Amino acid sequence: MELIKAIRKDADFLADLDNQSNDQENFYLWWLGQSGYLIQWRGQRLLIDPYLSDSLTHKYAGTKKPHIRMCEKVIDPGKLTGINLVTSSHNHTDHLDAATLIPLIDANPEMQMVIPEANRVFVTERIRKNLYYPIGLADGKSVTIGHFTLYGVSAAHNEMEKDENGNDRFMGYIISFGKWSIYHSGDTLLYEGLIDKILPFQPTLALLPINGNDPSREVGGNLNINESVELAKAIGAKWLIPCHYDMFTFNTADINKFAAVASENAQPFCVLDIGGKVCSQELEPVLLPA
Repeated sequence: MELIKAIRKDADFLADLDNQSNDQENFYLWWLGQSGYLIQWRGQRLLIDPYLSDSLTHKYAGTKKPHIRMCEKVIDPGKLTGINLVTSSHNHTDHLDAATLIPLIDANPEMQMVIPEANRVFVTERIRKNLYYPIGLADGKSVTIGHFTLYGVSAAHNEMEKDENGNDRFMGYIISFGKWSIYHSGDTLLYEGLIDKILPFQPTLALLPINGNDPSREVGGNLNINESVELAKAIGAKWLIPCHYDMFTFNTADINKFAAVASENAQPFCVLDIGGKVCSQELEPVLLPA
């Protein structure tokens, strides 16, 4: 099959990052595919759950669950420099990929990493770093690194799994900086209490999966299209950006249906191309002359 083209990739993608790096007023957010994003504000760069390899395609080739890639890769992780911080929301490979993270760490030796505290041993073994390399977060806890403050939010994928100390293995993050906050749910279903945790932040952006929960896929489930729109409205998200689709043929969603449901429910949304970006200036309300 022909891959979905990235609107920016390789040198063009890197040039676009650099071209915006001196903007002191606006933040920029690029979609890397699946649940991966890059946020840039005042020259600092935060990577969220990057998957920039074909490791899952190779791992599951010839099995009953082939991970056939649908879209182009945006950038070789070993060429992605200037990264200050990277996150992993949980241990599944499309959110914690050694083939992405090891070359990324090599290219960014000062980069810091935030993970669910419960996953510390697993993460450090996968990325071949010492036990104290990552910064662990738990539900309701926060850490500030450079311009960004991250708050941990429990996730249910499909269940809420905890370690012996009660720390969540599946998490999302609220990322606050300047006058903005962004909620990246990680992989999750709706659960009682989730809305109350996020509502006080009134996020500018909600980055939510739309691929749903189909047991026949034999992988963890997520919000479906209707649920993502429902959650975005309930938490007062000013804009909803969908993710976790158009990466693997067996586990995707219809983006046109998403756009229709969001429109029907009067939820502002932004659909990004692979390698595409949005600027905070585009998310401000338009003031019409009196």
